[in-house]
Amino acid sequence: MRYGMVIDTIKCVGCTDCVVACQTENNVPLGYARDWVVEAVVGTYPELHLEIRTERCNHCIDTPCVRTCPTGASHIIEGGIVKVTANECIGCGACIESCPYDARYVHPNGYVDKCTFCDHRVANGQDPACVSVCPTYCMHFGDLDDPNSEVSKLLATRNSKVLAPEAGTKPQIFYLI
Repeated sequence: MRYGMVIDTIKCVGCTDCVVACQTENNVPLGYARDWVVEAVVGTYPELHLEIRTERCNHCIDTPCVRTCPTGASHIIEGGIVKVTANECIGCGACIESCPYDARYVHPNGYVDKCTFCDHRVANGQDPACVSVCPTYCMHFGDLDDPNSEVSKLLATRNSKVLAPEAGTKPQIFYLI
């Protein structure tokens, strides 16, 4: 099993409901975020268009954040979810520096925090909070190893991209284009 997310950049309207749901679900302090919305101009002139996408930890297969963590606080759990154990984290920032997605921050309590795919919800058979509130249904979550899952079917039938492919991290967030 390998969890992943597929986000349809054509359907995303940048409403930030996903950001608010994440902050509420995970008690993220004001002024901090585990996910965010980006607007980017993509293409080559004169064929340009605005792409709106929600970003977060990419729960990579090749995890520089886990490799650089000196205490083992950054680790991978079942399904490939990358997590940080707060009471083992010394807040050194090595994982922050090694992440090509800027997906981590130092929590005011001194440990590094990030998206967990709401693993507490996933364990109960629910989608991550961000996926469950999306009004345009542009976000999809599931098992990338299951060819019959919605995420696998979307990736099989649509063109997609990942962020920073040159980093070689094998991210598990895919953007439909």
